[in-house]
Amino acid sequence: MRVVMFGYQTWGHRTLQALLASEHEVALVVTHPASDHPYERIWSDSVADLATEHGVEVLIRDRPDDPELLDRLKQADPDVIVATNWRTWIPPEIFELPRLGTLNVHDSLLPSYGGFAPLIWALINGEKEVGVTAHMMDAGLDAGDIVLQRAVPVGDRDTTTDLFHKTLELFGPITVDGLDLIASGRTDWTPQDRSKASFFHKRAEEDSRIDWTWPAEDLDRLVRAQSDPYPNAFTYHRGHRIRIVAASVSKGLYGGTPGRIFIREGDAVVIVAGAEARRGRSHGLAVERIRTEDGTELAATDYFTTMGGYLTSRR
Repeated sequence: MRVVMFGYQTWGHRTLQALLASEHEVALVVTHPASDHPYERIWSDSVADLATEHGVEVLIRDRPDDPELLDRLKQADPDVIVATNWRTWIPPEIFELPRLGTLNVHDSLLPSYGGFAPLIWALINGEKEVGVTAHMMDAGLDAGDIVLQRAVPVGDRDTTTDLFHKTLELFGPITVDGLDLIASGRTDWTPQDRSKASFFHKRAEEDSRIDWTWPAEDLDRLVRAQSDPYPNAFTYHRGHRIRIVAASVSKGLYGGTPGRIFIREGDAVVIVAGAEARRGRSHGLAVERIRTEDGTELAATDYFTTMGGYLTSRR
């Protein structure tokens, strides 16, 4: 089939690689310009460079809503459009243009975790599996009928970085397999159960701020969700920001006020956590490694040389 691809960052790069290696013809690629957004500087392999290396025409757009782009799409005459990690709304005059529609590839198990940063949100929420969905685009955001869906388990100590690598391996195969199903004439796709849908916003600095009233289990997942190279979860100590690089749930139960720098436990320093911590039946967050504002990484036991005092959400 003749394919136009809308794609961005490493997800788009890996998808384009698979398309170029397939029997399908890539007629045109549309991608976003490079961004300074902290989450868009991560996993930023260039779709434009890959397309150019293979002699495929590239158009760069923030939004796909100008007459020139629509005219060029009509000239490309695609059988299908593939969209992967496209960051803005694609209007109906584009996604309905190909005779076989538009296949969107999204890194969650839709209808859950539509929108942005699905792996981070899923890990924070303790999901047992994550995955990738190939679905036919419609007027709803990440809401179209499902063509294919593939899942991978979330390990007990997985980080978002681990989940990124696990799910990235699914992008190329699910795209090509989805296109093969479309080419076969299949149209009996599975409608999404929108009563189970969730839709998440982009991550921002505020979303990495630690709230010590969260249970330690939730804070442990937040730290793993904000693993390098993502902006780490952060807190404040004596007015200075520190980032929590590695942590786990304490073995013991500790009572008191959330945020209290309490006790050493092995190679970690336990911070009291949880809204019910005063009852003494809650685990704390055992902080193992921190990073200071100047980028210095330290063992928590080297940074917190004395116990006492508090970690706070604000300066």
